[in-house]
Amino acid sequence: MRRILTALLTCGLTGSIATTVSAQVPKVPVPVFDQSAVGARGYFYVGGTYVGDSGNEIMQGQMFVEVIVPKRVRRAYPLVLIHGAGQTATNWMGTPDGRKGWADYFVERGYVVYMVDQPMRGRSAWHPADGPTRMLTAPQEGFQFTANAVLGTWPQAKNHTQWPGDDGTKGRRGDPIFDAFYATQVETVISNEETQRRNQAAGAALLDKIGPAMLLTHSQSGAFGWLIADMRPALVKGIIAIEPAGPPFEATIIGTGSARRWGLTDIALTYDPPVREAGEILVERDTTADGPDLFVCWMQKTPARQLVNLKRIPVVIMTAEASYHQAYDHCTAKYLKQSGVATEYIRLQDKGLRGNGHMVMLEKNNLDIAHLVDQWIQKNVR
Repeated sequence: MRRILTALLTCGLTGSIATTVSAQVPKVPVPVFDQSAVGARGYFYVGGTYVGDSGNEIMQGQMFVEVIVPKRVRRAYPLVLIHGAGQTATNWMGTPDGRKGWADYFVERGYVVYMVDQPMRGRSAWHPADGPTRMLTAPQEGFQFTANAVLGTWPQAKNHTQWPGDDGTKGRRGDPIFDAFYATQVETVISNEETQRRNQAAGAALLDKIGPAMLLTHSQSGAFGWLIADMRPALVKGIIAIEPAGPPFEATIIGTGSARRWGLTDIALTYDPPVREAGEILVERDTTADGPDLFVCWMQKTPARQLVNLKRIPVVIMTAEASYHQAYDHCTAKYLKQSGVATEYIRLQDKGLRGNGHMVMLEKNNLDIAHLVDQWIQKNVR
């Protein structure tokens, strides 16, 4: 303010203008968060290649990255936060009802935090040649994410209590909190294969630039965590997979039919003995479910091929009590273990965190779940 007034006086703009400037305090129409823990912040892009005819090239596959550095770095490795389908980095920046998000929480705990917009998403440009997109409708979002207790069809859905709000339209169109959330939703490229290829390449480029880090993935981006680690195993110090894409080999609840033909992904992972084609991974279905209301898993036939590049990386899968993932994330954890990956499977309700749906980073107890993530990292990542 002093600099502004000095400039105005120097230019001869005195009297009423100076008085007006000093008297007015701009109104901020949204909640803002304490930034006293932030030492620096910025952004950059990684990855991307030029494509197109000579003289008409465009860049394709680049990824936007925002970085926040705490004043006092107290954690050994940065956290890379990777959002899921239909989302952008806004998932981590706050909640639709105006509370602190995970990015600020982790900065306060001393982490350097990187947040990305996936290639072909948000601030990472999509081009028509990248392929067709899809947009989840408001009813689909309510079914999958925000109004499970009312709209969900899986047995665990009735336990959903943590989505913010308390009026009759909670979690659905017309509820101001839902509308604020839905406003953040964006188009997603339909091709899982193309999306995974772009994110693997850009994620590897990010690690090449920043060095060793931990990957925190959510939903769709769970596949990217395995793929990035497969490409850069020495640079991934831990994977925190929040409800990762699954289960292996078959879609359920929000889809049907075969899926993730490489087990955890739709594109190639490195197995030992080596696999040239996904069909070489021999699988069989368990004879029974591992518990009530759970999906019956597909597993490898023994002896199971090993995911050799993931073996030295600590992994945790966290699953929410009322989410559709509660029915099948155990299969993903079980598959990783069978493939030689040290994997811990945490059901949030077993840690006293009850009533969550899929969008845990936005729900009422979001910071309690972030605290659990921090605790796991401190115990398991070296």
